Amino acid sequence: MKGPDKNNTYPIPDYNKLCFLKNIITNPNIIVGDYTCYDDFEDIKNFETNVKYYFNFIDDKLIIGKFCMIASGVSFIMNGGNHLTDSISAYPFAVFGNGWEHAMDGKSYPGKGNTILGNDVWIGHNATIMPGVTIGDGAIIATNATVTKDVEPYSIVGGNPAKLIKKRFSDNDINDLLEIKWWNWDIEKITKHLQLITSSEVNLLKKV
Repeated sequence: MKGPDKNNTYPIPDYNKLCFLKNIITNPNIIVGDYTCYDDFEDIKNFETNVKYYFNFIDDKLIIGKFCMIASGVSFIMNGGNHLTDSISAYPFAVFGNGWEHAMDGKSYPGKGNTILGNDVWIGHNATIMPGVTIGDGAIIATNATVTKDVEPYSIVGGNPAKLIKKRFSDNDINDLLEIKWWNWDIEKITKHLQLITSSEVNLLKKV
């Protein structure tokens, strides 16, 4: 057995509210790893709609790893939503032209780089991820959280702004998991060892 076909848009038969996300993405600056799934209460096409303030002239990327789980209503705010914060006014005068087009001469809007999700990340319903955030492997983002800064691997965060609730494992186990990188195994090996991957026995997974 090799598990579900990663190229199948709808991996659950007769259910079209969950997809393998990679197979529906049209924006070349949204990069998604194999087996990452997205579910939506209404339409899976909402995912790209929920990538907000993306403008191709800014060229920031949303990069999502393998085996992530993204719930309905999750929003990603990209760098196009940034305004000046150290000026007298944050109003975007220049975009309206008509005598205002030079308001940004010699200035630039703040950019925080790419937004990056590691592997095996779970993002709960209605969470919001702000620009330039990196979420580490194995992290869990609670429902309705607003993530404004980087999240360490195998951490659980929640709230607005999101704060650490707890780590999922000891520091030693987290280091071991980051070395094991089970998500990079071939799918036959993953399938063979699912009982361990779905357990808390990191010490046994190290021996595989």
